[in-house]
Amino acid sequence: MPFVRIDALGADRDRLEALGRAVHDAMVETIGIPVDDRFQVLVGHDGVNSTLRYEDYLGIHRDEGVVFVAITMRSGRTPEQKQALYRRIAELAHAYAGTEPRNVLVTLTENETIDWSFGNGVAQYAVSPA
Repeated sequence: MPFVRIDALGADRDRLEALGRAVHDAMVETIGIPVDDRFQVLVGHDGVNSTLRYEDYLGIHRDEGVVFVAITMRSGRTPEQKQALYRRIAELAHAYAGTEPRNVLVTLTENETIDWSFGNGVAQYAVSPA
């Protein structure tokens, strides 16, 4: 159950939806999440009332098309799966939303089954069936 937050500078509703679809499709393809396992927060920043801060880092030039993708998910994926995920997110963000791959910054945070509640105050993954 990945939880995804996407923050994009200057993004309207259509671009945010395209970015969300890109990240979701990449996770389905590369790390095998179920198609209906989609939990996302999509936020556009206008550069005035809210904005994103970024610099050129590690030789990668970013511009006003920058997108931050934060993914929280249960641990267990291999380094190769994670690399494939990052690559596919960048490819699909470009294909679906026109975002240059250099402008896609992805962070991944892993946790355990007890760290999730899908509602009703229950850690559904951690509870044994009765």
